[in-house]
Amino acid sequence: MSADQYLHYQASVEQVGPEEAEAVAAIVASIERTSEFTCRKDGHGTRQQHAKGVGFLRGELIVYDGLPEHLRQGLFKDARSYPIIVRLSTAFNKSDRVRSPRGFAIKVLGVTGPKATDDDNSTNQDILLVNHASYFADTKAYLDGAQRNFERSLILPEFLFRVGGFCSRALVALADRTGIHIPMLLRALGDPGNNILGETFHTEGALRFGDHVARLRVAPMSESVRKLTGQPCHDGDDVVLKSVVAFFKDNSAEYELRAQLCTDLKRTPIEDASIDWPEDVTPPQALGKITLPRQDADSPARRAYANEVLSFDPWRCLEAHQPLGSIMRVRRDAYRTSRTLRQKQNEGMVKQPPGEPRQISDLPN
Repeated sequence: MSADQYLHYQASVEQVGPEEAEAVAAIVASIERTSEFTCRKDGHGTRQQHAKGVGFLRGELIVYDGLPEHLRQGLFKDARSYPIIVRLSTAFNKSDRVRSPRGFAIKVLGVTGPKATDDDNSTNQDILLVNHASYFADTKAYLDGAQRNFERSLILPEFLFRVGGFCSRALVALADRTGIHIPMLLRALGDPGNNILGETFHTEGALRFGDHVARLRVAPMSESVRKLTGQPCHDGDDVVLKSVVAFFKDNSAEYELRAQLCTDLKRTPIEDASIDWPEDVTPPQALGKITLPRQDADSPARRAYANEVLSFDPWRCLEAHQPLGSIMRVRRDAYRTSRTLRQKQNEGMVKQPPGEPRQISDLPN
């Protein structure tokens, strides 16, 4: 496709619905309640989502040389390499026998340029991805389908999550065979629990891509991780972390970062994150390569730094990659609220205060 076939970014591509502000306020209030509850229960402030870190890695993002002009945007304008920190995670802070969506959060260091928010003084770009291509449609759908259920679930015993996951996986399989629609919450609860290193990860929502709009994905590239795709990894309480540690003890990994560019607001919508962008309409295009060398993927110091000192936020980004759409706008307030509460709850409990890394050596060995 030629560049003129892609939607040109302008502020009007976003359309804020009349219920959004009220839904955002309700989500923030729920985050405040659930954060207080979990802190009282655990004696420690934790992330609202993807609290369970299952691998802490350093690596490199290599932006490809010779990209076409429509891909040479923002972070990808020039062929160069950036040091990165990657935090792998699972959505539920529970035993890995409770299968849950996997997360792949990237912090790109040494990024310069105008930022999306005035309070971002870092030189970092965060890219947050999970192993589901689509998400809740918008802020209201997230409030009703996820946040309220998450708040209710805090008092449920773990075995009910396992029963719910079993039923959800059966419904997902039925939906995939018949084409019937099932709610996003059931798809999340029905995650198959495969090896995290073989998964493909997605930004779920849209973001500005310089002159255009895109969704990003990270896909296994080297044979070492491609052969793990679809391999079960849920037969132990901490099997995901153990599998990551065991892999990187003897292996390196390569992933490819790709972009799907928005063509029009009907087939590739921005405000409805529940609709997958068809690959025959907008095929994924390669932007660069992520390399993760052999290393110790977990140590007490590295885990403490990644879990307590670092935070990841899709709004910590260049202006050229500002998150777009309802489900991405709510994250601006939701992530800030969760991060602020967690940091306040843990004051005096962690050795190193929260902050942004300036160089890759800030991540301990």
